Parts: sequence; structure tokens; C-alpha cells
Amino acid sequence: MTTLLPPGTTERAEPADPGPADGGAPHSTRVPPPPSVPGDPPGGGVGGGPGGPPPAGSALPRGGQRRRVRVPSAAAYVPAVALQILAIVALGFIVDVVLVSQLQHDRDQETLYADFRADLALGIAPVGQLQPPEPPGVPRPGEDSGGQEEAEDRLMAFGTPVAVLEIPRLGLTEVVLEGTTSDVMRSGPAHRRDTPLPGQEGTSVIMGRRTTYGGPFGRIDTLERGDQITIVTGQGQHLYEVLGVRREGDPLLPAVADGAGRLTLVTADGRPLLPSGVLRVDAELVSDAHPAPPKVLTTPLLTEAEQTMATDQAAWYPLVLLGQGLLLSVAATVWARNRLGRWQAWVFGIPVLVALGLTTADQVARLLPNLI
Repeated sequence: MTTLLPPGTTERAEPADPGPADGGAPHSTRVPPPPSVPGDPPGGGVGGGPGGPPPAGSALPRGGQRRRVRVPSAAAYVPAVALQILAIVALGFIVDVVLVSQLQHDRDQETLYADFRADLALGIAPVGQLQPPEPPGVPRPGEDSGGQEEAEDRLMAFGTPVAVLEIPRLGLTEVVLEGTTSDVMRSGPAHRRDTPLPGQEGTSVIMGRRTTYGGPFGRIDTLERGDQITIVTGQGQHLYEVLGVRREGDPLLPAVADGAGRLTLVTADGRPLLPSGVLRVDAELVSDAHPAPPKVLTTPLLTEAEQTMATDQAAWYPLVLLGQGLLLSVAATVWARNRLGRWQAWVFGIPVLVALGLTTADQVARLLPNLI
């Protein structure tokens, strides 16, 4: 077949490929690079240029196709992040019960000690189950109407400081409060309301926590017979000597004699946060006993929350509200992290989660037994 060439050109024959000298197969032709896939650099190929080698350290799977990284779906991503946040909140609860509660206890004790010193100076420290008289010039409730309140309405308020307890052998000094609910005992040891105050005739009972909120009674099981306990009330200073330690199943002490006084310290027995029973330390009053005022509140009138190892069921209502707020905050933080970015979500989410987490943990602690 004849090919026409433009004028002024001559046909040049291409030299034939002679092939290898040894008579083998002819040289292989250059293979074009594989077609590019979405996400490849411009120009096709793997390394960025046509037919260029792959970048250092990279490897292609078998078949020469790029392996695509699968991004987790929102259905799997959101629950995972939410569970991580809830795990952090649970860890924060443990930190709150063990560490933050100690700081709260110390702060409350300083405030209560100052209040009780002021009551002693004014001569209005409690000496019985009823509210002490107000200082001169301050009208008592009900006086303006000319009537007198019922005695039950004038019972000493929960959390009122009634005494200062000191155990030299343990280096312990604590302000004792009125009422043995879990809420009151977050601030310190508490006096059981149906028993006489320390220093008075009869058996006075003081309950304290073993581990949480400072654990003021965490070492009373180490007390030995003859150790001294000093208590200051509105009637003066009173001295007790330890008789011994009692656990569940041990023999009971005989009833206290007329005109004598006894003190019983009560806390949880067993491992920290894992109580196995109730531990009691008995001490006899060696100083003069003061007569106890007539009882207005008797044992049958005590609430369930004031018994040993009782919980404070009143904490459920605020706990439900705080729990809802905490879950909404977790959901908002996860949404912000997915839409706005990690750092933006944490900057705004962490302070809210920490505040709600600590407040929620404080309410959960009210549901723990009052002696833990």
C-alpha cells in the first residue's frame, strides 16, 4: 500500500527491532500505569506521577488496588464517645467520694467549730432535745402572736452543732452535729436524737463515718481500755474512759446505773466502702454526770434515715433531675464534637460536665449508708 507524503518530505523507514542477540523473546514494551482512582494524586499512578514508584514506606495490597479506610458511622461513633464520657463521670464519682468529700468535711468542720464557739460564748449551746433560748433581744418564734409553739415544733434542727469530741490517742477533734442522717453526717459525727447529750445521765450515742467525708471514725477500732475521750458541750467539759470495742455478736454491756453516764461511738466494720457490720466503742463517764432534761423525742419517733447503716431517700428527687441534666450535657458534648470539632466541644463541655458530675456524685453519696 502506497502512502502519500506531504511535499518536501521523504519517507524514512523505521529500523526493525533486531530482538535479543541470543534469539530469545523480544524486549517487553512499557506498560502504562494503572488508571487512577478517586483520591489519587493528579497524573494517575500511585506515587503521584505517571508510572512513578509508590511513596517510601507504603505498600499496595495484592492486585494493585488502594485500600480504602472505612470511617465509622455515627450510629457506632456516638454511643462509643458517650460511654467514654460516662466512664469518666463514674471515675469522677470515686474521686469525689474519696478525695473531694474530705475537703468538704474539713470546710464544714471549720465553719461548725466557729459557730459552736459563738454559741458557747453567748450561753446558748444546746443542752437537750429542744432548741436553746435565743439571746436577749431576739424574739422567739411564736411570741409575736402571743401563743406558744408545740414542743415538737421546737426540736433541735438537724445539723445543729451540739458538742466537740476529742480523742487524744487518735489525734481526733470533731464537732458533733444533731441528727444521724446521711446528709448531716457528711459534715461530721452526729448525735442520735433519742439519747441524752454527752455528759448527761444515761447512754449517749454518737455515730460517725468510717471512710467517706473525712472518715472521722476510721480508726476507733484501735482504741484500748483506759483511753480517754473528752467532750465539750453547753454544760461544760466531760471525761470518758474507754471500756472496749464491740462487734456484732459480742455480749452486750449491762444497763448503765442510775446517776451514771456512758458513751457509745458507732461506725461501720469491715473493709473501706465494703462494710460487714457495725462496730461500737463503749466508754464510761468518769466526770460528774449532769441530769438529762425530759425526753420529747423517743426511739419509736426516729425516722428510718437516722438508723444505723441507713440511707437518705430524700436524695432521689434532686438526683433524678441532676441525672437528666448530666445525660443532656453528655449528648450535647457528643453532638458538638461531631459537628464543631474536638477542641471546641471539650472547651465548653468539660466545665459543665465536671460541675454536674461532682454535684451528682454528692447526691449519690447521700444514698450510701450513713456509717460508710
